[in-house]
Amino acid sequence: MTSQSPTATTGFESTESSAAQSVSTTKTKSPRRRWDLTVVGIVIAVIFLIPYIVMVLGSLKPRSEILHIPPSYLPHQWSPGNYGSMWHTPETPLPFNMVSTIVISVCATVIVLLVAIPAGYYTARRRFPGKLAFLGLVLVTQMLQPVVLVTGLIREFFALGINDTWLAMILVNAAFNLSFAVWILHSFFASVPVEIEEAAQLDGLNRIQTLTRVSLPLVWPGIVTATIFAFVSCWNEFAASLVILTTPENQPLSVALTKFIGQYDTAWQYVFAVSTVGVVPVVILFAFIEKRLVAGLTAGSVK
Repeated sequence: MTSQSPTATTGFESTESSAAQSVSTTKTKSPRRRWDLTVVGIVIAVIFLIPYIVMVLGSLKPRSEILHIPPSYLPHQWSPGNYGSMWHTPETPLPFNMVSTIVISVCATVIVLLVAIPAGYYTARRRFPGKLAFLGLVLVTQMLQPVVLVTGLIREFFALGINDTWLAMILVNAAFNLSFAVWILHSFFASVPVEIEEAAQLDGLNRIQTLTRVSLPLVWPGIVTATIFAFVSCWNEFAASLVILTTPENQPLSVALTKFIGQYDTAWQYVFAVSTVGVVPVVILFAFIEKRLVAGLTAGSVK
């Protein structure tokens, strides 16, 4: 027994030293791996940002420099005045177009959320005849685009007396973005355990209070996703707006942008400037709402 003791101790020490070396190697590799992932992420971000960087730099160039051959990436003559003069061009009443875009996008997004939240909650919590057929029909409407139905929509709007109005485009955008929002919120509500709502009802909350105080905070990421998708889709909508809205003051930025592109001449400095202005509100919305995305993952589950 005494002769075997050093051997056992030596084996234990060798095992311990190999484990220590393994931990040391893991600690050495971990920072290197993080740096590798950081570099890859930066490269991918730069690749995606290059078109936007070119757009912003182009908006700060005079038109002659944009058309100059060979082209230059950085402006030789900076022209920040493009952002001021574009609002007073004869091509289109750009201030009215900006207001039109904001009103249509915000109102359509609000309508989508007001309809999609109760619809997603009801389909996730209730069983009713034709439920799968209803969800399938909702999904099928996502395959259609407003431009496909534009002829029928125009006739309907003429019959209602709302053709060439903001209301017409609000209804169109809300209708064609509703299906995606319903499906997203249906999936999020279905992932919330029913026991949480039952516990809230045992504490005295009714169905509406359970939805607003318990379920909605838990599905906040889904609401954020539906909001961003609907708003961006409404903000960028072009084809239906081009046909339905004929008055220049009622047209959104996506249609107004084409007014700077002529058959023989194009005001590229204004095209870049208007495109940059059109991107900024979407970036601000995402930056504002993304901060609340993670907070909704656990909010509402604790009494």
